[in-house]
Amino acid sequence: MSLPPDAFRHGSVSNKVYDLLRDAIIQLRLRPGNPLSETELARQLKVSRQPVREAFIKLAEAGLVEVRPQRGTYVLLISRRDVDNARFIREAIEVAFVRKAAAEASDALVEELKQLILRQAAARDHGDHVAFLELDEEFHQAIARGAGCETAWKLLETLKAQMDRVRFLSFSEATPIDTLIEQHEAIASAMAARDPERAETAMRVHLGEMLKSLPKLAEAHPDLFTA
Repeated sequence: MSLPPDAFRHGSVSNKVYDLLRDAIIQLRLRPGNPLSETELARQLKVSRQPVREAFIKLAEAGLVEVRPQRGTYVLLISRRDVDNARFIREAIEVAFVRKAAAEASDALVEELKQLILRQAAARDHGDHVAFLELDEEFHQAIARGAGCETAWKLLETLKAQMDRVRFLSFSEATPIDTLIEQHEAIASAMAARDPERAETAMRVHLGEMLKSLPKLAEAHPDLFTA
């Protein structure tokens, strides 16, 4: 694990370390139950221990790691309850801003969503799940931005960390990427029609996909999940 040479050009060191570790946990390169060594990570990343310690605190607040005094830091198992709660809150927030965005969608936003879906299809064709997850994120963030709800999106970024681990795992096992792209197309179509009701319905269907995939994944990977 390493940081790119220009990683610290913008933003704090601890934020960069946090982003790197968060991505590794979400993409299951650091799996639930894995111990994390502050000293070893500092050595690998060529930083002092302080930014790693600060990143651990933020990861704990996001529900991704547990810091056990005198015992170490561990990647937490995926909590089904936390995932379900996060999905419930995310749906309430995203439905609100997709309705707002649909009512006042600019041509530029509609075109941006169209291009993101094309790029998602390319990521699917290349079997690049990491790229697809990033583009999925951009799609939802673009809608939030179109609604003028950037602050609400920032609140969701920490909240949905547990969901993102399930989403990444589901790509190859529970929810075909084709299904997700079709759902994005339905949302984008409603946006293009400036139809808030249809946009809300499409978003609820899309975010409700988690209700189908979570039980399947928990049963298939009992070592990764907890109630």
